[in-house]
Amino acid sequence: MTAREEERALVSQVEGHLLLAATREEGRAAAARVADRLGWLTDTQREDLERQFATEYLALSRTSWHRTAERSEELKREYEARYQQLRQRLLAVFLLLCAFLTATALLRPLA
Repeated sequence: MTAREEERALVSQVEGHLLLAATREEGRAAAARVADRLGWLTDTQREDLERQFATEYLALSRTSWHRTAERSEELKREYEARYQQLRQRLLAVFLLLCAFLTATALLRPLA
């Protein structure tokens, strides 16, 4: 692995940790808002609800991230295939144009 690849891997890892920490905090905040609306909960029930809500929030976020990553890979494959087709067409048109110009140049002196 080159130094550049190692740097990219490290940056990706740090970004992942930051994203995870931010999502956990969002889950905790959302859990606290829900628990606040349920004023009749005991402290133990409130803590349990907040913990379960935050856990579920993180699980849903991870599922969403995985779906997004999978769709990203699908789109990447589709676009790469389309790009390859366009390159092949462009090459074919270029070669046909070269053949046409060559034929025209070769036939011109005869006329």
